[in-house]
Amino acid sequence: MKKYLLGCGICAALVLFSACGGAKRKPADGLSGELSLSGAFALYPLAVQWTGEFQAEHPGVRVDISAGGAGKGMTDVLAGVVDFGMVSREVYPPEQAKGAVGFAVAKDAVAPTVNAANPLLPELLKHGLSRETAIKIWITGEITTWGQVLGTDDETPLHAYTRSDACGAAETWALWLGAKQEDLGGTAVFGDPGVAAAIQKDVYGIGLNNIGYIYDNDTHRPNDGLAVLPIDTDGDGTISDEEYFYDTKERFIEAIAADRYPSPPARDLYLVTNGVPADPVMIAFLDYVLSKGQQKNVPAGYIGMSQEKIAHSMQLLHPEDKTTAE
Repeated sequence: MKKYLLGCGICAALVLFSACGGAKRKPADGLSGELSLSGAFALYPLAVQWTGEFQAEHPGVRVDISAGGAGKGMTDVLAGVVDFGMVSREVYPPEQAKGAVGFAVAKDAVAPTVNAANPLLPELLKHGLSRETAIKIWITGEITTWGQVLGTDDETPLHAYTRSDACGAAETWALWLGAKQEDLGGTAVFGDPGVAAAIQKDVYGIGLNNIGYIYDNDTHRPNDGLAVLPIDTDGDGTISDEEYFYDTKERFIEAIAADRYPSPPARDLYLVTNGVPADPVMIAFLDYVLSKGQQKNVPAGYIGMSQEKIAHSMQLLHPEDKTTAE
C-alpha cells in the first residue's frame, strides 16, 4: 500500500511538474513563432520599439532585428532571408515585379547636417541651403568652400559626406536633387550613425541624416556637435521664420506633417514583404504596427500615417475584408 501511494505521489508530482513548466507550454494567446527584420537605419529605432511591445504582448513570438540600410532590407526580404525588409524609400516597380509588397508605416525626413562648431554657422543659419546649392555640392562638385554657399569670397573649405551603403536616406536626398544615390559625391560613410559621427568630428563637414540620428532622445535638441542647416525652400537666400523649425525635434516633425518641409527629402517608410503575408505572426505584427503601434511614431520622432494610407495598407494585408477599403 505504501508503495502504491508513493507511486501515485511520484506520478502526481510529474504531472504537476509538466503543467508548471517541465514541458513547454503554448502561450496563452496562442500566437507563437519567429519574426525577422532587416534594413533601413531610418526605421530601425521605431521598429525596435514596435517589436519590443509586440513581444511583450505575445511572449510566444521571438523577433530578430538588424539595421544595414534599405538596400540590404530589400535584398534580404526578396531572397527570403527575413520576413520584413525595412525600406526608407518607395518600392520600385522592378522590385514589385519580384514580389515586393510595401506597407507604409511611418514618415520622416532627411536633413542636411553640419558641425555645430563651424565658424560660419551663424551666417549659414540665416542663409540656409537651397536645392541649387545642394546640387552643386553633391552632384556637380562645383562648390568646395563655405564662401560659395554663402555667396562670399570666404575660402573656408567644405567637406561633403554621403552614404556608402545602399540606403533610402541617400536615395531620397538624391531624388530631391533630381539624381540617384550613385550620383552623389563626397566622402562615403557607412550608416546614419557613421555620417553623424563624421560630421561631429569635421568642423567643415556637411552631410545628410535622418531625424532619428540628428536629435537627442532626451533633450529633443540636436545631438552634441551637430546642427541642422535649414533648407531655403523659396530660394531667396534668407531663412524666414516660416522656414526655420529645426531647433527641436517636435517643431521639425510638425513642419513635416504640415508639408512645410519638401518631400523629398521627407519620405514614407515601409515594411516590405515578399508577397502578401499569409503567416499568422506576420499578419498580427502588421495589424499591430498599423493600429496600436502608430501611437509610438510621434514620441519616437516620426510622423504617423494618414488614415487613407493606413486603410490602403490594411486592404493590402486583408484583401478579403471589404470593410478595410471603407
